[in-house]
Amino acid sequence: MRILDLAFKDIRQLLRDWKTAFFLLIMPVGFTLLFGFIFGGIGGGEEVDPRLPVLVEDRDGSEVSAYLLTFLDMSEVIRSEDNDALDAEAVQEAVLDGDYAAAVIVPADYGEEALQGGRPKLIVYVDPTSEGGTSAQLEVSARVNRLMSAVQTAVLATEQFEEQQAFAGEAARTAFVQDTLAKAVAAWDDPAVTMKTAQTGMAEETEGDDENAYAHSSPGMMAQFAIAGLIGAAEILVQERKARALARLLTTAISRFEILIGHYLAMFLMIFGQIMILMIFGQLLLKLDYFAAPVSSLLIAVTTAMCAAAMGLLIGALSKSEENAVVFSLVPMFIFSGIGGAWLPLEFTSETVQKIGHLSPVAWTMDGFKNILIRGQGLEAAWLPALILFGFAVVFFALGAWRFSFRD
Repeated sequence: MRILDLAFKDIRQLLRDWKTAFFLLIMPVGFTLLFGFIFGGIGGGEEVDPRLPVLVEDRDGSEVSAYLLTFLDMSEVIRSEDNDALDAEAVQEAVLDGDYAAAVIVPADYGEEALQGGRPKLIVYVDPTSEGGTSAQLEVSARVNRLMSAVQTAVLATEQFEEQQAFAGEAARTAFVQDTLAKAVAAWDDPAVTMKTAQTGMAEETEGDDENAYAHSSPGMMAQFAIAGLIGAAEILVQERKARALARLLTTAISRFEILIGHYLAMFLMIFGQIMILMIFGQLLLKLDYFAAPVSSLLIAVTTAMCAAAMGLLIGALSKSEENAVVFSLVPMFIFSGIGGAWLPLEFTSETVQKIGHLSPVAWTMDGFKNILIRGQGLEAAWLPALILFGFAVVFFALGAWRFSFRD
């Protein structure tokens, strides 16, 4: 009960200060809208084809090779590009330099060999050390398998028809093969059975859906200003030490540990309330589905608040004046937010930068919320960020308790 009394005293004191509302609600909402507008503006330009570029050269020119090019063009993984000016050596160099994920050459007589029941081989250049090259090679193989199944269907259908009734001539036989092959290829446009893979818990995308421009800025500003909101709480600790209020508290029945927990609880409730209000704001006004996975969102919100509150306790322990509290709050806010991806998505940076960024608790808050908002995942994608945020909270709280002084 004494802990709650101390916590509510801190909260009442914070709510009387205009800076609390400014840093907890007004600024995060404003910056969320600003960064969302920036990301929306970037995304609103010319649409970029995200598929892997694959160089394709058709040296056969048959009907079968034409169907192969059609299958490749239908892919959602690769996009076909022509460049007849490149020779074999230049093609290999272009693939190794990363200009193309792969290069595919359809050799002469490819279609004829396929219609004779054979399994003709494509010439494929790929960098085996490249992840994109491996993906492109797998996709090309899948598309070739589709074509070969259609060709095999046409060949078998022709043989069965020929067993029952002889063709009037070679021209009639060729026409039958072409007609059957065209129907087999067309069947791939509307297969009887389709398989759709998705990450667990992913919401089904509807045609025309675009990523919400606020899906990055909302959790980013939420994480950033959770740290900025600690300024007032840290200042309270400084003022109580300078006024000897903490020392006088020790003469009462409350213990040192209870005093620390009381102040920590006030910071936690303040930050948790801020996060929940901003989540509701995002849900209702920005159309961000935080509550598509309510347990996951709540888990990330709680552990983020725990981490920020523990950081606030450490800031209060290190600060000797109100000016120190402001500096010690703003400096980590900018550092953690900058490297943690609150301003620019870490997905746009190199692997090294991403690893460094995840030394910041902000990056794990971003991962947790973006797994829910963008990737449509649930609890299976929230527990790891939550666990790491809890680890940060334990470390910050331990350091704060160790450095905390009840007398100035």
